[in-house]
Amino acid sequence: MTDSRIANVELGTGGPEVGVQGLGCMGMSFAYGPTDADEARATLERALELGVTLFDTADMYGLGENEKFISPFVKAHRDEVVLATKFGIFRDTAEPTKRTIRNDTPYIRQAVEGSLRRLDVEVIDLYYMHRRDVNIPIEETVGTMAELVREGKVKHLGLSEVTGGELRAAHAVHPIAAVQSEWSLFSRDIEAGVVPAVRELGVALVPYSPLGRGFLTGSFVNADQDLTSDDFRRTMPRFTGDNAAANAALLEPVRAVAEAHGASPGQIALAWVQQQAALLGLPVVPIPGTRKRTRVEENTAATRIVLTEDELAVLEPIASKVAGDRYADMSFSSAGRE
Repeated sequence: MTDSRIANVELGTGGPEVGVQGLGCMGMSFAYGPTDADEARATLERALELGVTLFDTADMYGLGENEKFISPFVKAHRDEVVLATKFGIFRDTAEPTKRTIRNDTPYIRQAVEGSLRRLDVEVIDLYYMHRRDVNIPIEETVGTMAELVREGKVKHLGLSEVTGGELRAAHAVHPIAAVQSEWSLFSRDIEAGVVPAVRELGVALVPYSPLGRGFLTGSFVNADQDLTSDDFRRTMPRFTGDNAAANAALLEPVRAVAEAHGASPGQIALAWVQQQAALLGLPVVPIPGTRKRTRVEENTAATRIVLTEDELAVLEPIASKVAGDRYADMSFSSAGRE
């Protein structure tokens, strides 16, 4: 496999320059079952060698353990890395399975100090509101985030799982560099309201789970049968029971296109997401997560695959046929509020 570095793109108007593909770090210490820490650390290094510069974590991943895990890597390459982390999903150490959404000013200030401490950095390059607390005006939340920029604790602001209207309201308070939302061949609900808004405002779109949490790669078929008991994908409706069987059948055209390119199904799924940048006229920087060097090599190689109009047409109907929601509770997603 070639060692060619991936291209760069500006992360939204006035945002930092990053590789056209980032790396989601969550699974290195949270959510997807057992991990090999040494291999995960080697994966971070290999990603940077390949031109990946946007590294994504959050304070709730492992109750801060994910931020601590990537800290030595970030510090060793501070001038090369664009560090993104998030606040907003509160998990009590006394009840780790319980989650609440908080966007209030005292909590944001507590959260940013905690992330700076765990990451052991002086400034966070991209700070996201992880989820939207509808009881707090988004203008108030972003106003507090803007104060962090003025104080030098944060460089750029991002939002995750917001609607197009929420983005416009937030952007009027302070420029938003990036919106992070789930977007893949299996999940296209953001195209109705969010995509037009980011394009209008010059905001970058950072798709998480562009590989359908691994389902689009064929790495598992039924979460209940194929994944460990601590893997949170077992809670997602589309990956279990009859839904999983129906959705597995939808992968056939992905495999056919992959065969034509001498590529893997996962590479075709990533190529589709990457190609939306040119098709829709907006910066798109997906953040597929992986814990293995071989996978990050495979993922970055997908940035060099160009799908034909006929291939795009074959892949187009897939999302409309997917059975089951992407979360058991969609109220915390942008789709639940559009």
